[in-house]
Amino acid sequence: MHSWDDFRYFRAVARHGSFSVAAKSLGVNHSTVSRRIQVLEERHGVRLFERTRSGYGLTEAGESIVELVEQIHNDSQKASRLLLGLDSRLEGKIKLTMPHDLFESCLVEPLKQFVDQNPLIQLSLSVTHGLRDLANREADLAVRFTPSPPDYLVGKCITPIQHGIYVNPDVYCRNELRNEAPIILWSADDDLPPWAEENFSNPRVALRVDDLASMHRAVAAGFGIARMPCFFPDSSVSKHVVRLPIVQPRSHWGVWLLSHVDLRNTARIKHLNGFLNDVLQPLKPLFLGESSRYCELENHQR
Repeated sequence: MHSWDDFRYFRAVARHGSFSVAAKSLGVNHSTVSRRIQVLEERHGVRLFERTRSGYGLTEAGESIVELVEQIHNDSQKASRLLLGLDSRLEGKIKLTMPHDLFESCLVEPLKQFVDQNPLIQLSLSVTHGLRDLANREADLAVRFTPSPPDYLVGKCITPIQHGIYVNPDVYCRNELRNEAPIILWSADDDLPPWAEENFSNPRVALRVDDLASMHRAVAAGFGIARMPCFFPDSSVSKHVVRLPIVQPRSHWGVWLLSHVDLRNTARIKHLNGFLNDVLQPLKPLFLGESSRYCELENHQR
C-alpha cells in the first residue's frame, strides 16, 4: 500500500510533463522525483510515463489513475481547508500573495506593522508575477488585480483602477518627444496600442518590458512614454515621472482582497483580511488616479 505522499510526485509530473518542473513545484530536487516515480512503477510492475519530444507523457497505466489521483488531491485539500476554517487562534501560518509592485509601493510598512503586532502569526509572502492557486492552498489570502475573481473565492473589490499616461518632463521639455514619440510597451504587446496612435504623432516602440517597476524606471530614465496604473508612479512621487493630461477610460479591473470560501472563518486569516482592508481603503484615491502630478504639455496631441 502507498500513502498519498507516494502519488504527489506522480501528480506533479503528470501536470507539468517534466521531472525538473515537477521537482521545482514540490520544492525537491530532480533526482528525488525520478527516484519516487521509479519506486512507484517498480512496486506495481507498470510504466506510468513515457518520454516524448515535449517531455513526459502518461502511459495507458498512468492515464488510468490520473483522474483518481487528482480527485484524492482535491479531497485532501478540501479537508485541510475545512479544518483550517475552524481554527480560532491568532497564531500559526498564513500564506499571503500579492503583486510585488503593490507590495513595494503600498504595503511594505503596513505588513511590517502587522508582523510586529502579531508575533504568533507566521507570515509567508509570495510576490511573484503569477497568480497563486488558492484552491490548492498555494496561498490562504490574496490581494489581486483582476476584473472578477473565481467563484470559489470570497472577498471584496476595494476599488477600481485608473490608468494614466506618464512621461519624463525633462525629456519632453528638450523637445525630444514633439516630432517622434517613443513608446514603452509590455512584452506581450505586438502592436502599438490605441492610446499611443490616438494621442501622439509618429509613435514608435522604444522598449518592451515585463515588469511595472521596470516600466516606471524606463520612463524616469527618458526611454519614452508609458501607460501605467496610477498607483505605482503616483506613490513614488518622482519628479522624473509625471502624468500627461490625457484622459484614459476607467479600467474594468479592480483591487480585490480574496480568500477561499472554506477559510472565511479562520481567525488569523480574518484578522489579516480586516487589517489589509483597513490599510487599502484610505488608498482608494491613489488607485483612482486622484493623487497624480500632472505635466501641462502643449501640442502633445495630433
